[in-house]
Amino acid sequence: MLTAPAQPGEAIDRKAIASMLMKLFDHWQLSTEEQLDALGFAISNRAVLARYRRGEAISGSRDTLERAGHLLGIHKNLRLLFPHDRDLAYRWIKTRNLAFENRSPIEVIREFGFAGLLMVLAYLDRARGQ
Repeated sequence: MLTAPAQPGEAIDRKAIASMLMKLFDHWQLSTEEQLDALGFAISNRAVLARYRRGEAISGSRDTLERAGHLLGIHKNLRLLFPHDRDLAYRWIKTRNLAFENRSPIEVIREFGFAGLLMVLAYLDRARGQ
């Protein structure tokens, strides 16, 4: 989870986080609406994604940083679960799953918001035996 700096003088590189998220969203092939929902932004706020793609720093709000941390955590878990099948790791987020009542993880995230992110991350943590 990404939160405020733990130590005085320790900074979070919010530009790097924005860049990593945009690359991740491309790998996951998420629509603009899916990206905005995952980050907790209004569907009408498409300009925020354009700013991130231009290299601007991600919002410093706690909600946005925590969502970013959870999304990157999901990605990390998938890479660890499927180390030899990058395509599966990238398409998993949009693949229907019986554990989510035959919804895809991105559908769970969109339907339940922040709680959906936690549900998906917890599922992957359990799958990794954490």
